[in-house]
Amino acid sequence: MKVLEKAANGILYDANNDPEIQAEHEKALAILFQLRNTDPCNKDEIDKLFKLLFGHLGNNHVIEIPFYCGFGKNIFIGDYFYANYNCTIVDNAEVKIGNHVFLAPNVSIYTAGHPLDFRTRNLGMEFAKPVTIEDNVWIGGNSTILPGVTIGHGSVIGAGSVVVKSIPPDTVAAGNPCKEIKKIDN
Repeated sequence: MKVLEKAANGILYDANNDPEIQAEHEKALAILFQLRNTDPCNKDEIDKLFKLLFGHLGNNHVIEIPFYCGFGKNIFIGDYFYANYNCTIVDNAEVKIGNHVFLAPNVSIYTAGHPLDFRTRNLGMEFAKPVTIEDNVWIGGNSTILPGVTIGHGSVIGAGSVVVKSIPPDTVAAGNPCKEIKKIDN
């Protein structure tokens, strides 16, 4: 099994020494470099570069620069998406983001994690688990979404939260660790 297949399936893999992973990461770095050096008023060029970077990018989106990611190709974004400044998506596994999702400044989404055992971790081993953010979600500034998390439809994550487990639909959740505060009455 190839290293990228291991990553996609949650199996420990060597993240530091695989030429295929390095080549995919370098492709993303080249596009990110172009994005950082494109006139911010040139929306057509920025849109073209983001579409080249991502696995899918829907319509009617705004992604403020700077934006950071590991590969880009594992990011799938729906329509009416907004990401404020300093969004970071570590996409070693798939990140699926629905329609009408809004990310405040400094939101980080991580699919990669490392073993607790230092001997395994010191070998450069890591794992990846997908992250899903369903439709109509708002994530407050300086929040972090950890590997394997799903944030349910219509939910709101309070600023500064660290989301370590999935959040059900129509829920306001916040804190470190992020916990359900109340249901949203629609």
